[in-house]
Amino acid sequence: MRTAMWPLYAAGFTTAFGAHGIAANLGQGEEDLATSLLYLGLLLALYDGAEVVLKPVFGTLADRVGARPVLLGGLVAFAAASALFVVVRDPDWLWAARLGQGAAASAFSPAASALVARLNPAAKHGRAFGSYGFHKSIGYTAGPLLGGALIWLGGLTLLFAVLAALAATVAVWAALAVPAVPPLPKERQTVLGLVRRLTDGAFLRPVAALAAATAALSAGVGFLPLSGAAAGLTPLATGAAVSVLAACAAFTQPWAGRRLDGGRLTTRSGLIAGLLVTAAGLGAATLPGAVGVLAGAALIGAGTGVITPLGFAALAAATPRERLGQTMGTAELGRELGDAGGPLLVAAIAATATLTWGYATLALLTALLPLTLRTRPTPAPTQVA
Repeated sequence: MRTAMWPLYAAGFTTAFGAHGIAANLGQGEEDLATSLLYLGLLLALYDGAEVVLKPVFGTLADRVGARPVLLGGLVAFAAASALFVVVRDPDWLWAARLGQGAAASAFSPAASALVARLNPAAKHGRAFGSYGFHKSIGYTAGPLLGGALIWLGGLTLLFAVLAALAATVAVWAALAVPAVPPLPKERQTVLGLVRRLTDGAFLRPVAALAAATAALSAGVGFLPLSGAAAGLTPLATGAAVSVLAACAAFTQPWAGRRLDGGRLTTRSGLIAGLLVTAAGLGAATLPGAVGVLAGAALIGAGTGVITPLGFAALAAATPRERLGQTMGTAELGRELGDAGGPLLVAAIAATATLTWGYATLALLTALLPLTLRTRPTPAPTQVA
């Protein structure tokens, strides 16, 4: 079973590398893109926009036809969308390639998460999701650097060619190594039943924690370099701070997953601790100078690294196995909203006050979120004499 997990880890790396490897370097790839901010913004939004709309749809499809076909189809579609730009070599077609990549990632990302849960016993979900999150974080971390190097060597065409080859290779690997996991029989689900399940605390609490973690992570990646520049740090130093954030997020996830599986950490206590550490990191970012930037990066990364595997393990534990794809797809939607909402909130407050107040506001909201993780005890049944 361990052999079957590696292609899933590679799929997580692929979607993360595809998202950040291109997004961080679009302005360098073509001169026309650098001079058209509106078109550049549209290209950046297409990938995430497709994921927001389609992840719940493909997650539900994975429950209906099986997660493996959706995984393989998404990877093949990602390779085809990437190859499209390699063939046409025309910046005017970037929107189609980028939209196709986002739609394809919307298929294989929740399918991979569902397979991580299906192929591992509940007692090992923490470790499995920790390892999956680690490889995905490596894709986010390495994406901008590797993407920039590939564009320097051969332009956007080379970057898209590498992405096409990567997705095709992972698809073949998954086809050979990932076993068929047939869809489980399930009762017909009404709209009211779906709404009731997705508004239940067992779903909303971990999704809220995941969204908050992603919001803090995105805000840190986006604004800590600005704080470093304002403090007189060099671009190399601010880049190192972002690398510290990403590295802490990556390496904390397997550690947190192992502690969860070993019974040394509970989901509730781990999520609360992760949120408080994340809030402390946002608070540290308000401190002046290099100390604030580096402490903020390390604490935000560590806090989000704890939250991510525990949040997905909690969702897997609370979801009927026949609905895992739908749950994972909808949970990814919550993370995407946090990914967009965190930087927007910090930017909006910074525009009217200062960046320090933006960090402080997000820190306060994150610190208050553990109050919603408190579960009410179930009342004892009334004894009848």
